[in-house]
Amino acid sequence: MSLNLHRAKWSEVDVRATDWMARNGVLLLRLSLGVVFLWFGALKLFPGLSPAQDLAGRTIEQLSFGLVTPAVALPVLAVWECLIGLGLITGWFMRATLLLLWLQMVGTVTPVFLFPGEVFTRVPIAPTLEGQYIIKNVVLISAGIVLGATVRGGRLVAEPTAPRA
Repeated sequence: MSLNLHRAKWSEVDVRATDWMARNGVLLLRLSLGVVFLWFGALKLFPGLSPAQDLAGRTIEQLSFGLVTPAVALPVLAVWECLIGLGLITGWFMRATLLLLWLQMVGTVTPVFLFPGEVFTRVPIAPTLEGQYIIKNVVLISAGIVLGATVRGGRLVAEPTAPRA
């Protein structure tokens, strides 16, 4: 086969793959993010199953100036995360779901400031496992931003110069 024929075949595969990703990417992002929130939220409903429960409980207690104890905070946080997960999975109430997600994410990053000795072995460059757990939330926040861009009908297009349907 000639080099041009290889390029043409590769281009056809590339166009099909890009088109598939544009058609399905946002849905898959919404569903996978929903599963993560539902799963991690559900873990917090069962004492000892979530590796984040201790730090989350102490963070909420500190943010509330001791008014909300971990015993109260964790079930509320668990239900909150499950609601985010269910909202993302079903696609219902997306604006409210994304608002809950972003508010929860603000709370999630606060241990970096409240407990730096627990989230870093060397502040601010070497995160502990808990610190890595927190830092990866940057990806979840970005996913929420992408999903937020779709609540009014926004979508990904494989060929940005192609006319919209």
